[in-house]
Amino acid sequence: MAYSIETPMPPVVHLLTGHFHETRGYDTWRARGTDSWVLIYTQDGGGRFGYAGGEFQTWAGDMALIRPGTRHDYGTAPAAGAWDLLWAHFHPRPHWHEWLAWPEAAPGLMRITLREPLIRQKIVSRFLETHRLATGALKQREVFAMNALEEVLLWCGTQNPRSEQARLDGRVQECMDFLCHNLAEKVTLDGLAGMAGLSVSRLAHLFREQVGMTPQQFLEQQRLDRARQLLELSGRSIGDIAADVGFDNPFYFTLRFKRLTGLSPRDYRKRLAGAEEPPPARFGSPPPPKRERKE
Repeated sequence: MAYSIETPMPPVVHLLTGHFHETRGYDTWRARGTDSWVLIYTQDGGGRFGYAGGEFQTWAGDMALIRPGTRHDYGTAPAAGAWDLLWAHFHPRPHWHEWLAWPEAAPGLMRITLREPLIRQKIVSRFLETHRLATGALKQREVFAMNALEEVLLWCGTQNPRSEQARLDGRVQECMDFLCHNLAEKVTLDGLAGMAGLSVSRLAHLFREQVGMTPQQFLEQQRLDRARQLLELSGRSIGDIAADVGFDNPFYFTLRFKRLTGLSPRDYRKRLAGAEEPPPARFGSPPPPKRERKE
């Protein structure tokens, strides 16, 4: 399906979750997807996921995973009439990436079925706990929620038919580790490729294929994540924090930080100091009643 109106998407720093009970007519459309991964579990009813060559449906016990940059075209399956879904938008921790190699139904669109009843029960329990923690009142709620989501992905791995052979390429892992431990360094793609023993084009292709983003995007994500931690845990100046994580220009750092979090570093710190937090945003709400469809 093609729509004229994009479904809005609030910024995702680490994690954004929801538990929806939708009826016929619920649809989500994002032509370019998002920069986060999306995990969607069908608890009851049915969902449909469209792609360039058609669509597939999910039913109770099916888990779908959407890679960053993949078109979002999903909603309630017409044959079901209702869809009870748990979802999480997330930016994976570096060591999670090898767990995200699921069987593809279409490029960037993956699915597994949780066939073992006891394993399914564990996964649903941890997914519900992920949502409860992410939307709760704990100061470190995102950390707790990410830990719970890690358990969800680990248990999903036991139901993934590719889990034994699906491993992150060691050269990609080496590059990821280097970037995470050298945030303040001037890193070039040429330098990374030389370290990995690959051509620049081969590294760029392999990294994006396995991680879902370019090395430069991964590095910026890690830099901003570290900056967020320093804003939360230290009283250092914003300029010093920017320099510590590899941004020479504090103004550019502020622009990139605001793009990720929706807040400037200064406002983010003020909010942590006790300013009232906005309520969690609801994503993927039922679309406006008038949408133009292209046959």
